[in-house]
Amino acid sequence: MIENGKQVAIEYSVCTDDQSQIDSNVGKDPLVFLFGGHQILPALEESLQGLEVGDTKHVTLGPEDAYGVVNDQAYKEVDAKLIPEDLRFEGALLVIADEQFGEMLIRIDSLIDDKAVLDFNHPLAGKTLVFDVKVLDIS
Repeated sequence: MIENGKQVAIEYSVCTDDQSQIDSNVGKDPLVFLFGGHQILPALEESLQGLEVGDTKHVTLGPEDAYGVVNDQAYKEVDAKLIPEDLRFEGALLVIADEQFGEMLIRIDSLIDDKAVLDFNHPLAGKTLVFDVKVLDIS
């Protein structure tokens, strides 16, 4: 049974609530994590507690339980010249490294004249996520 301190292996698929698939490991290596170790989304982890090997579960997480709601304060306007020319388009994803926070993924929200509006929200912020999980192993 899944409980704190157990190593758990799962197979999963995750979609947005409009059925757009985001990720899946079906047919690939399982996702292995320490239950209670905060290695997966806390609300997803909590929903798996008590399951046994072979159990399946359909879990829907609202934005507040997944990657958060969109924060309107997480947008910043910068000079577009600061962005490499081949990445100056709406929707482009930029990776920046920060000593304190590590690598961060930033999306170009819009380009207006010589300015770029950067979105520092997680790419899945504001999304409802739907997980289909199968427990493969517990040790």
